[in-house]
This record gives sequence, structure tokens and C-alpha cells, in this order.
Amino acid sequence: MPEIAMINHVGVTVTDIERSTPWYSEVLGFTKLMEATHPDSSGYVVVLGKPDWSMCIGLHTHPTNQDEPFSETRTGLDHISFLVPSRAELDIWETRLTDLGVEHSPVDDQGGYSVVVFRDPDNIQLELISMG
Repeated sequence: MPEIAMINHVGVTVTDIERSTPWYSEVLGFTKLMEATHPDSSGYVVVLGKPDWSMCIGLHTHPTNQDEPFSETRTGLDHISFLVPSRAELDIWETRLTDLGVEHSPVDDQGGYSVVVFRDPDNIQLELISMG
């Protein structure tokens, strides 16, 4: 069977790309890597991520978007989880989210992993997780 090495990027549709781009940049520390019009010219994407392109998220806007909030109970994306190097790093992230005024769960230790859950401006659930 052919091999898949890793996920290259995740793309999400947002209601207000001018609000979401700085939010993702500030909260997650991502850099704007590119901006492009969709091939059918119906919208565009801003790609944010690490400067070496090892982790990216595409923020998409579509003119037909009806500005409805995200819900993981509908078919499609449920959440996005970002791996952090250690449980100690997760504590640093929890403090960062608090300092930035981002509402979040407390660190939840679950035996084999620990997680902090929060949401972006469109209600998309994001997680920071440490394994072990």
C-alpha cells in the first residue's frame, strides 16, 4: 500500500477572514505564508503556519458563506488538535491563552494524554495536546 507521511495542512472556512487571520497569528504564533484566490475566483485563502511550512492552516472565505457559526455536530470537521512537546509546555500554553483572553478549558489529564480545549472566533474547536 502507498504510504502517507503526515497531514500537510488543514483548511477551514471562516466567516470573517480579516478577524480570523490576526487571531490565529496571535494566539498560535503562526506566520502568514501565502494568500491566494480560489481557482474558480469565488473566494480566497490565507495560509498561516510555521515558516518552514511544516505545519499550516488555511483560512478560507467564500462569498456564499451565510455567516453561520461552526458546529461539530454537523457532517464535516469536528475539531483540530495541535501536539505540544510536553505536559509542561501545555501549562505554558494554558497561561498564554489566559493572558490573551481566550476562553479555554483547564488542562485535563486523561491518563495517556493531557489536553486544553478552546475555540476560534467562528466557534471551531481547537485543542492543544501532550501525549504521555
